[in-house]
Amino acid sequence: MKLVSNKLLLAAAISALLAGCDSGGINIAPETNDNSVDNSVTNPDNGGDDSNNPCATMAGSGVQGSYDGTHCSYGTDFVSSANPLVEDLYLPALPNGGAHIFSGSLFVGQNFDSDADMAAAGIAKGGDGVALEIQAGATVAFEDNSAFMVVNRGSQLFARGTESAPITFTSESDVRGAVGPEDVSQWGGMVINGFGVTNKCAYTGNLDAGTLALDGECHILAEGAAGDDQSNYGGANNEDSSGEMTYVRVKHTGAQVANGDELNGIAFDAVGSGTVVKNLQAYSTYDDGIEFFGGAVSIENYVALYVRDDSIDIDEGYRGTITNALVIQSETDGNHCIESDGIGSYKDGEARNADLIAKGINSRPVIDGLTCIVSPQSEGTHDPGAGWRFREGIYPTITNSLVVASFKADENGVEGSNYCLRVESAETVAALEADEAFITSNIFACEDKTKGDMADLEAWAEANGNQFADAAVNPTASIATQLQLLEGTPAIFSINGMIVDDAATTVSPVERAYLGALSQGGSDWTQGWTYGLHQGSRAKPLWFE
Repeated sequence: MKLVSNKLLLAAAISALLAGCDSGGINIAPETNDNSVDNSVTNPDNGGDDSNNPCATMAGSGVQGSYDGTHCSYGTDFVSSANPLVEDLYLPALPNGGAHIFSGSLFVGQNFDSDADMAAAGIAKGGDGVALEIQAGATVAFEDNSAFMVVNRGSQLFARGTESAPITFTSESDVRGAVGPEDVSQWGGMVINGFGVTNKCAYTGNLDAGTLALDGECHILAEGAAGDDQSNYGGANNEDSSGEMTYVRVKHTGAQVANGDELNGIAFDAVGSGTVVKNLQAYSTYDDGIEFFGGAVSIENYVALYVRDDSIDIDEGYRGTITNALVIQSETDGNHCIESDGIGSYKDGEARNADLIAKGINSRPVIDGLTCIVSPQSEGTHDPGAGWRFREGIYPTITNSLVVASFKADENGVEGSNYCLRVESAETVAALEADEAFITSNIFACEDKTKGDMADLEAWAEANGNQFADAAVNPTASIATQLQLLEGTPAIFSINGMIVDDAATTVSPVERAYLGALSQGGSDWTQGWTYGLHQGSRAKPLWFE
C-alpha cells in the first residue's frame, strides 16, 4: 500500500493531541481567517511557532493550512479544482473536534481526458497517482456548495476510520453548528473516478469470459464536470483500486452544477472492486445517497438517512455487491430506495441494448440484506417516496430484504406512486422470467404494491419466493398484530418470527439467518459511528419512533 511521504513526521509531532471529532455540529462562533499563509507572521495563536500548528503542509511548496486554535483552514493556493494535489497528503485528526476546512474543491490527483496524456503522466491504474490519507476521527469540511471533492483516476483515498472514531466529510456550517438535521446542499459532495467498465464506452469481447477490451478511448465526463471542475472516468479494469473508505460519514451534500448535473453524496464512477468500502453513511443529501456509474466496487454496511432523491442509484453496467444496507427516508421527502438502470444512454428497442447485454456489460448488481423504510409522501423534492425501480436492461439479484412503507397512510394511493416494486423494460422483464436475474426472499409492505411493464408483477414475485402484505399498518411488534416486521428502539431491526397478514411469513432467508439489514439477535453494526439513528448521536428522533 502506498505510503504518504510526509505523514509519519506530522503524525508523530501531534500524536499526543489527536482526538475524535464531529458529533453532528460544533457550536462555536464563526471566525474569518487568512487561509494557507505563513503562520509565523499572521497566526498569533501559536506565538509565531509553527511547531504548534497541526495543519497539513504541502511538502513541495511549503504552503500550510492556517490554524485558529481549533480548525485548520486551507485556501485555493493549497488545493482546488484548478490546483489539484500533485503530491501525497496526510490529514490528521485534530484535537477538540477541530476540522480541516477547505474554501475550494479538493481534487486528489490530476484529471486526464486522453490516453496520450495519461501515458505521459504514467497513469494506468489506481496507485499510479497521488494518495490522500485521512486519519481516523478526522473531519473534512467545505465552505459552501460550490466546493466538492474528487478522487481522479490513478489517485487514491485512504479514509480508514474506526467505530469509535469515524471520518466525517461535511460542511463548515455543520462544523459550526449552523445546520438543521435535514439541511442539504451545504457543500457539493464526493466523486470517485476509476478505470472500471462503463457501457458508455465501446468494447469488444465479453466481460464474464475475461475477453473484454476497449475499442477506442474511454473518458466519460463525471457529474460536476464544467470548466476547471471537469473530471473523467472509465476504462476496462473492473479490479482497479481507488483506495479504502471504512467508517466514513458524508453529510449535508448536494449541488446542481452549471451543466445541469446534480452532485450526490458519493458518486462511484467506474470504481473497481479493488476499492474497499465498508461502514459508509450518506446523511441529508439533496440528490442520491450513493450512485454507481459502472465499475464493480462493493459495499458492506451502508446507511442512507434523509436522502432526498434515490438512496441507491445504479447505471452504466455496475457489477458490484451491496451487503447490509439500511435506508430511512425523511417523513416528508425522498424518492426511491433503489433506482436502477442497466444501460447508460438507453433507448427503448435499440439494437445497441442487445449488444451490450451480450457482452455482459449491462448493470448486474447483487444486493443482499436491505431494509428500506419508505415514507409514502407525495410531494418530495424530486418525486414521491417509493421502493425499488428496475429498468433499462438491468439484471438485478436482490435477496433477503424488506421494503416497509406502512408507518403512515399512503398519500398517493390513486396514482400508485408509492409502490414497493416496479419493473420496466423488455430486457429486464425477460431476464427475470428466464432466471437470468433474481428478486427472491423479500417482503414488501406498501399500499401500492407494484407498478411497471411486467404483467401481473405481484403474482410473479410471489411465485418466486417473495411476499406482499395486505395490511397497511404500522409494522412494529409493539403496535401491530397483523404485520410485525421490525422491532427495537428505534424500530430498525428485523423480527425473528415475522407476521404478515396475521400469519407467519412465507419467506425464509437464503444463505443467512435473517431478512433485512439488521437483526435484534445479531450485532448492531450501526452503533458507535453513524449519525442520526441513535440517542447521543443525532439531532432529532426518527419520525416513526
